[in-house]
Amino acid sequence: MQVPGGPGRRRAGVIVAMAAATAVLAACSGGQAAGGTSTSTPSPRPSSTAKLALVSPRAGQVVHGSTVHVVVSLQGATIVPATSSNIRPDQGHLHLYLDGQIVSMDYQKDATIPNVSPGQHVLRVEFVASDHAPFDPRDFVQVTITVQS
Repeated sequence: MQVPGGPGRRRAGVIVAMAAATAVLAACSGGQAAGGTSTSTPSPRPSSTAKLALVSPRAGQVVHGSTVHVVVSLQGATIVPATSSNIRPDQGHLHLYLDGQIVSMDYQKDATIPNVSPGQHVLRVEFVASDHAPFDPRDFVQVTITVQS
């Protein structure tokens, strides 16, 4: 006779837990079938033809006030306003990051970041494909600036 909550019930609970864990792992395997073969092949990301440069601010620059004006030079590619899944290595737009946080997705080569707190900050501009995903390799420039009020 089994006692409620006894060894038989615990064994059944362990089996259920193992089955659930197996199901979760299978769902998180990223399209992997049994044996580690992929069920779908992701298409590779193109590389960009863009030559990106940060005109302003320059590395190490001290910015006075809480507004940072950013100017970018882009050669060999065009900024396109529409989001599209038709990826071309010479078309995209700019993502602007301050301290690792995206602050804008720009369709022009200049931008203004308001309300920047005093201190040292990392500014990064990345040219991304028209689907908002990065090229491979990523195409970005990054500088460290200091903001003083």
